[in-house]
Amino acid sequence: MKFAYRFSNLLGAVYRQGNLNFSKDGNAVISPVGNRVSVFDLKNNTSETLPISTTKNITCVGLSPDGHLAIVVDEDGAALLVSLITRAVLHHFHFHKPVSSIRFSPDGRKFVVTKENVALMYHAPGKQREFNAFVLDKSYYGPYDETTCIDWTDDSKCFVVGSKDMSTWVFGAERWANLIYYSLGGHKDVIVGCFFEKDSLDLYTVSQDGTLCVWESDTELDGLVLKKSRDKPKPPMQGDEEEEGEEDRVEGEEGEVIRGKVEAPKEKKTKNVRYKQRSKHFFNKEGDFNNLTTAAYHKPTHILVTGFASGIFHLHELPEFNLIHSLSISDQRITSVAINSSGDWIGFGCSGMGQLLVWEWQSESYVFKQQGHFNNMASLAYSPDGQYIATGGDDGKVKVWNTNSGLCFVTFTEHTSSVTNVTFTSSGFVIVSASLDGTVRAFDLHRYRNFRTFTSPRPAQFSSLAVDVSGELVSAGAQDSFEIFLWSMQTGRLLEVLGGHEGPVSCLCFSPVQSILASASWDRTIRLWDMLDSWQVKETLALNSDGLSVTYRPDGQELAVATLNGEISFWNPHTATQTGSVAGRHDLEMGRKETDKITAKQSAKGKSFTSLCYSADGESILAGGQSKFVCIYNVKEQMLMKKFEISCNLSFDAMEEFLDRRKMTEFGSLALVDEGAGDGDSVNISLPGVRRGDMSSRHFKPEIRVSSLRFSPTGRSWSATTTEGLLVYSLDGSLVFDPYDLDLDVTPASIRKQLRLQEWASAIVLAFRLNEKALKQEVLETVPHEQIPVVCGSLPDIYVEKLLSFVAASLEKSGHLQFYMTWAKSLLMLHGQKLKNRSAPRAILPTLQALQKSIQRHFDNLSKLCDFNMFNIRYAVALSKQRGLKRAAEEDEEEEEEEEEDDELSEEMSVASLEGADMIL
Repeated sequence: MKFAYRFSNLLGAVYRQGNLNFSKDGNAVISPVGNRVSVFDLKNNTSETLPISTTKNITCVGLSPDGHLAIVVDEDGAALLVSLITRAVLHHFHFHKPVSSIRFSPDGRKFVVTKENVALMYHAPGKQREFNAFVLDKSYYGPYDETTCIDWTDDSKCFVVGSKDMSTWVFGAERWANLIYYSLGGHKDVIVGCFFEKDSLDLYTVSQDGTLCVWESDTELDGLVLKKSRDKPKPPMQGDEEEEGEEDRVEGEEGEVIRGKVEAPKEKKTKNVRYKQRSKHFFNKEGDFNNLTTAAYHKPTHILVTGFASGIFHLHELPEFNLIHSLSISDQRITSVAINSSGDWIGFGCSGMGQLLVWEWQSESYVFKQQGHFNNMASLAYSPDGQYIATGGDDGKVKVWNTNSGLCFVTFTEHTSSVTNVTFTSSGFVIVSASLDGTVRAFDLHRYRNFRTFTSPRPAQFSSLAVDVSGELVSAGAQDSFEIFLWSMQTGRLLEVLGGHEGPVSCLCFSPVQSILASASWDRTIRLWDMLDSWQVKETLALNSDGLSVTYRPDGQELAVATLNGEISFWNPHTATQTGSVAGRHDLEMGRKETDKITAKQSAKGKSFTSLCYSADGESILAGGQSKFVCIYNVKEQMLMKKFEISCNLSFDAMEEFLDRRKMTEFGSLALVDEGAGDGDSVNISLPGVRRGDMSSRHFKPEIRVSSLRFSPTGRSWSATTTEGLLVYSLDGSLVFDPYDLDLDVTPASIRKQLRLQEWASAIVLAFRLNEKALKQEVLETVPHEQIPVVCGSLPDIYVEKLLSFVAASLEKSGHLQFYMTWAKSLLMLHGQKLKNRSAPRAILPTLQALQKSIQRHFDNLSKLCDFNMFNIRYAVALSKQRGLKRAAEEDEEEEEEEEEDDELSEEMSVASLEGADMIL
């Protein structure tokens, strides 16, 4: 079993806070999710989470004009310079204060950061290696309150900064003689957005109270005059101190310091830039005082997009302020708005609901619509082929995610309370979920509907769930009546109520090979129920503490139980004897919450593992619980193999073992002081006595924990539902060098020599002995396709399974579909019976499941394309037939008309001949 797992994707959360960005081509959205960054490809309908993380939640992201670099800043002002090409962190920097906005200049040479009441302009990092990637160029002072937003002119000569003091400041990026700074007023609330017009110094400013001011400049961009440098600057005269106030500058580490005044600079020799208010418009015209929360402007099309606290957005054409479109997309405030390069797609982020939407305003349709669970996730389950993951959350929703695309494709909302457990049936097309609303529901993945609802005779809150291997029996445990209920999937009727537990039933699990149900309870027992013998108790296993989780090994020969004292015990279900145990309390390494009165060491005594899962081969077990660590134990050796830290986000509680002494006072921690959440509109004071959410506190930090985890049926990945979301960890072969039967003669040079000699089987054997992924791929793809059956027949048996596993992994990502399908077919046709007889079923099963998953994915993609083409061809044929019939009918009508004309002509001729005969007579 390899343990080279690394973080691969974040599902279940698409947006938390911060600003959205579109990629340069406009086909991808870059969204901050907690302390990570996710990239959603709108063209291919996939998502990817970058392998970077900050120490706290991300507040703003700045994207370079070429789309190659991104600057990510967290709540404390710690910044990361990230390459979007290599997905690597290039530089670390700390601004030491919270940053509200960051924006690159259009030429990519500089970027401006707003923090507190100052705007800092830095030299942007270039393509060469630099010791310090962030070099401060100038510091701009002027606003009296925090700065909020930035925008640049198209030629990067000037930029504008909005502030909470209701003023807007225009600064010159260079030392212009006629524009040092300019202060604009005209608003009665916080400036939300300020935007330059295309190729102009004209301005639009938008404030929180829904006011838009249009400012017109008397100077074009070409009219800016560069200030002449002087060797010895003269001391400013008394009348010139407003204009020359920036002369006191330091050319050192901190760059130039430019201090602006509220009044505009006085004219001296050159005519200074002047602004006048051209017009003023109001969004709240009908008395609906709806706070404006975010705004974005697309310069080429002159379209202004504004989002409001009620979830409504408006599209206006400027400068005439013509309303184009208005729509309500959410019940929560719109936090961020972004427009792609073409101006067709608009991205919206709603932090309250965790929504990310992309709207095409011309066709008035959604291009992309995703939303995570509103509250924490409670459970997850893999489909038998590993393609889908089902999650249940405290918001009462069941969501199904595609592991290949990372996106949710269906959401079931029938439950009215928290979903406590979800599972798939063995067919993979039915999802069963249990909830605290007293129902167990079955959902069909073909028609996306709830086709069965199971209830108990007396109302009960279901906390555990299990479905047998055949998919016929559904069992659920109640946490208030201490009973287990059994239903039939086909009829939906209640079959039996199993009593005997003296505490809440915390977990249920069916044996994978027998009709035996294992139930764990808080009464310190594990009970094994025989489904074939009138549902009688077969065995009762006594535990040392309350049972929290129970799971069977894939072959059904072992049972693992997690208890409240932090132990994991292993049992033989046939003899009812304990075969081993692991004391995992010390591996949890609990942190201390800011509100804890005791140390982390003491609080760890009450913590434990709450979720267990065996690996696909049954040799290891995965454990997670009330901690930021997920542990993998070897079952046979009963020892810890590896620990994974699922998060380093200090915005969560209980992340550190010791509290910061600088925040400790004689009256307790400063974290207990409720200072408020900042945004007045977003502060919701809950009712007293609430047990969910922020506990009526304005300052709330969620605690990091793992609620559920599962191994993928293929064994190449595992997933965990955490406070952050649904984390997926996958095997990465590049992390470890794990050769097999290595020798001095096994080198890349010798392998390539065998390829040149066309000794294909020998080259494959040597490549798998060295076990380098790139080299194995090179060797396999060098073999001619007509030689594949011959090579497969001459391979030693010990390398067949390794080759089949590599083919299954390569088939998932490679574009050589027929080539790898030929390898898989030849291996299974020639060695299928040997693999079945030689290997244990659980050893070869993960490889076959991975192969089936890859083939099924390609089949689905190709079948959709083929069906689309086939239906189009049928439509074209039917249309041509219809037109042919219509054409034939028209020809028949023309022939009939010609015949009628001929008949009429003959009648006329006969009449004329008769008349002529009469005249002759």
